[in-house]
Amino acid sequence: MSVANNEKKQITRATGVLTVATLISRVAGLVRDMVVAAVFGAGLVTDAFFVAFTIPNLLRRFFAEGSLTAAFIPTFTDVLQQEGTAEARRVVRICWTLLLLVLACVTLIGILSSPWLVKVIGYGFSGSEGKLALTDLLNRLMFPYIFFVSLVALFAGVLNVSGHFLLPALSPVMLNLAMIGSALVIAPRMEQPIIALAFGVLIGGALQFAMQIPVLYRFGYDLRLDFNFRHTAVVKMAKLMVPGILGVAIYQINVVVTRLLASFLQEGSVSWLYYGQRLFEFPQGVFVVSLAQALLPAMSRQAAAEDKDGFRESLRFALVLILLVTIPATLGLVLCNQAVYSLFFMRGNFTSFDVTQAGLALAWYAPALLFVGISRIVVPSFYAMKDTRTPVLVSFWTLVVNVVAGLLLMQSMGHAGLALALTIASVFNAVALTFLLSRRLGNLHLSEIFRPVVRMIPGLCFMTIVVALMIGQVDWLTAGPFWSRFLLLGSAVVCGCLVYVVSLWLFGVKEIQQAWAIFAKRLSLPYREG
Repeated sequence: MSVANNEKKQITRATGVLTVATLISRVAGLVRDMVVAAVFGAGLVTDAFFVAFTIPNLLRRFFAEGSLTAAFIPTFTDVLQQEGTAEARRVVRICWTLLLLVLACVTLIGILSSPWLVKVIGYGFSGSEGKLALTDLLNRLMFPYIFFVSLVALFAGVLNVSGHFLLPALSPVMLNLAMIGSALVIAPRMEQPIIALAFGVLIGGALQFAMQIPVLYRFGYDLRLDFNFRHTAVVKMAKLMVPGILGVAIYQINVVVTRLLASFLQEGSVSWLYYGQRLFEFPQGVFVVSLAQALLPAMSRQAAAEDKDGFRESLRFALVLILLVTIPATLGLVLCNQAVYSLFFMRGNFTSFDVTQAGLALAWYAPALLFVGISRIVVPSFYAMKDTRTPVLVSFWTLVVNVVAGLLLMQSMGHAGLALALTIASVFNAVALTFLLSRRLGNLHLSEIFRPVVRMIPGLCFMTIVVALMIGQVDWLTAGPFWSRFLLLGSAVVCGCLVYVVSLWLFGVKEIQQAWAIFAKRLSLPYREG
């Protein structure tokens, strides 16, 4: 088997494991959001909670999903391949020690500066009595979450490079279960029930941290302290992280800007955008993030070996898979948004009006899925080449596009305009990054990447017709029996997927056949070349 095919096989297997694990996590997240919506609705207390959670969540992405992962995995891969296991384990101990100290300081500063941070992000709340004070209290309670979850990101990077993807991908389930339990068990016993949800976030972060440790030790890593912060690999990571933090910061400022602008709109706007974004992130998290997470170690190996042809081939393969998944997922979100919110959220304090408004946000978020997917694949390509500066530059201009579009569109479209602005910014980000990467690597053969789109069109058309006809059998804004509607929605999704996949197979989209060949061989299933 060629090196390129072997990397494709590893990417596909890792993506499969991550997709299944992330699907479980996302389903738990959906249940969590259903419980939160039913118990707390969409209004003052949920607006306060979601804005408060923005701050530690934002910092989580600074240290975890963005800069730490981007800087750690390529450097750690180099150390592991060139200097051996013993040195790699020493680097992990140094990174663990340094991160402990940095995160302790960040957490303390965050708690002390909470009143000012909250005023910046939720400035529009000042017109509603008690809303800023509640947001501040919730933020202080949840801030230590950043401490636990950023350490989880370090552990996940170590385990991913070691070939273990399952447990890190499943760890968010702990956060979801803790929040569900706090909403159902603790909240009814508290004078201010929403505070229970903040405790749930903190408990969930601690559980995520604890469950990684036994697996780390099983792979031969330990958590002894090592203060040799001048180690060459650690210095290299730090240098990579600085522009990486700026890049992630700019991206997260987009989210902050959206919530800040939404705080000036009618009450509930922050919550509608949150619920819209959560369902938008469902297919993104299940497949797009999983593929990107599986891709980075493979591309880091190819970059370290200076295998430019293999690097380009892995990138092309990943981009085609993104196209195959995100385009039908986008159509599905647009077609099914009211059905999903009605079925899973329209109960308790979450009304049919909330269903309509959250669905509107999701419909305008949905077209961004393809472009966010492309960015999620292209950015790790820069990271694998140890270039964190280019994504920073593009992210800055993406922020400008989002702010300008948001200010213009919110005037006439309200919260839906803010969702559309983020979509416009995502298009700009993906196009700019892809163009710059093409210049960096030479010809990416983009015509080959987008050629399968032509063969997708019949399947997309048939899928749209089937799903629209089935979904249209019910008035989703009126209450009705859960299980019959659940079966109808589930049948529409399954039938739409089957029509689409069969069409891809019949029209000879080779990437889906390659993916199936890998899984069939893995599971000892029959496979015949098309």
